[in-house]
Amino acid sequence: MTAQRNVPVSLYPQLDEAALTRFVQALESGDTAGLSTERAAQATDARALAEVRRVQVPGAQGDELAGFLWKHGGSQERPVVVMPSPWTDLGWLAYAVQGTLFALNGYHVLAYTARGFGRSGGEVDVAGPLDVADAGHALDFLLERLGRPATRVGFVGDSYGSGISQLAAAHDTRVDAVAALSTWGDLGQAFYENDTRHIASVTVLRDAAANARLSARTEQAFEDVLHGRNIEETLQWAQERSPLTFVDRLNERSVPVFFAHAWHETLFPNNQTLQMFTSLTGPKRLDFSIGDHSCPEMSGIIGLPNRIWQDAHRWMDHHLKGESNGIDKEGQLLSQIMWSTALEASATWQASLGEPQRFYLGGGSGDGALLDKPENGWTRTIGVGTDTPATVADSIIKSGYAELAGDPKVYPTADISRSDAGVWVTAPLGRTTRLRGIPELHLNYASSSTGSLFIAYLFDVAPDNSAHIVTQAPFTRLDSTPDDRSGARVLLQATGYDVAAGHRLMLVVDTVDPFYAKAADKGNSLTVTSPEADPSYLDIPIVA
Repeated sequence: MTAQRNVPVSLYPQLDEAALTRFVQALESGDTAGLSTERAAQATDARALAEVRRVQVPGAQGDELAGFLWKHGGSQERPVVVMPSPWTDLGWLAYAVQGTLFALNGYHVLAYTARGFGRSGGEVDVAGPLDVADAGHALDFLLERLGRPATRVGFVGDSYGSGISQLAAAHDTRVDAVAALSTWGDLGQAFYENDTRHIASVTVLRDAAANARLSARTEQAFEDVLHGRNIEETLQWAQERSPLTFVDRLNERSVPVFFAHAWHETLFPNNQTLQMFTSLTGPKRLDFSIGDHSCPEMSGIIGLPNRIWQDAHRWMDHHLKGESNGIDKEGQLLSQIMWSTALEASATWQASLGEPQRFYLGGGSGDGALLDKPENGWTRTIGVGTDTPATVADSIIKSGYAELAGDPKVYPTADISRSDAGVWVTAPLGRTTRLRGIPELHLNYASSSTGSLFIAYLFDVAPDNSAHIVTQAPFTRLDSTPDDRSGARVLLQATGYDVAAGHRLMLVVDTVDPFYAKAADKGNSLTVTSPEADPSYLDIPIVA
């Protein structure tokens, strides 16, 4: 009996595997039947190179990695691009079109499937030392096949391949430039944001690797996050898998790094990637987009026009080929602003930020107000353990595609239980208000239990009380003493958002979200207050 193939959760639900497979078959055979005119021409032109074919790449520990090679003939020295695969069984196939486009633009290209996935040997190391060694071996293999020097070397990767690409550049001085799409900087922060376990994202990563061969250490790390054990060990494990750990090595050589990220990224939240980006001192650029993990660049993976991939190509063309295409003069930041879809360029991340405007949390009956002056002496009790309609998203990644299509999730704010959440709102805004940066919440509260968790959400509320999410962040205190008051400082995820005139901003604080682990049992409570000596407030960065 033939074993049944598992059907893993896909991080690429809109990726057309059949279309990519047909394209690769055309690259290999020359039969372009069934392809679009454009794709057929690309396959035909690529076949005119000296070598376009599947290869087996010798990796670390003798493991072989499945790959695909685009190699030019002739004696001309050219730059090379290496493309480690995303977190998917499809492996290098995800780069079939983009690898071809790089090749047709004059690059030697090698795309390969990361260890443990698809037809590659070995076990999944989650961008660990073996993956870094594999990246070096892949570059060795490509250079040996050329039989002559390459002018310069670039690594390009999406998702999992983006982290490997950064780490490869940090460890291998031959790498001259990086393009990292939907990437991470600090894996520990991505898994444990504000001491809160990201159980939904870790579950999705594990389920997406259902057919992969996870190493025992990888299995342990995932299980430890999901069950809240061995936290310090897991953070140490994550540290050597975090590009931020090695940022000084990149800075020593001023390696040019291009990032692309989504505002509502759920796998690798914005702030930890921004920390990596702002720590870089060499040439750098960050493209922010509407959506979730890998959504903004997906159309480019399947071969459609896509500004993220276009900018990645321009980045490589400038830094590897010396082309004067202007990308170095457009500023370090390009942001697609929610929900206008307008693009804003800024010289730096700091130059894009608004000035923090302080809103103090008020008391009173009903919803509290967000005020320009402190209001003290009130308390508000929030029941613990019951979910509310306030949530990060309906689904990791899939909700991001709805946002890209202009159909973001609508939140019914009237259905948010005021017994199970604290709600504070501004007056209707008199003009379009431009939020740019990282909102910060200072919340004075006490928990009735040892250990507490809350999630802070910022919503844009229309006059009909329907809302869209602007940003959010969780906060966990594991060592709190029951009824001991303390102040929590919470950095919400960075945002670029325009709130229309007549809308209100709403802060919601509740204690349950399927994206995060629970910290206290149902029946407990949080008591929020705002004493004169330590008022509760929300700082929102607003551009004048």
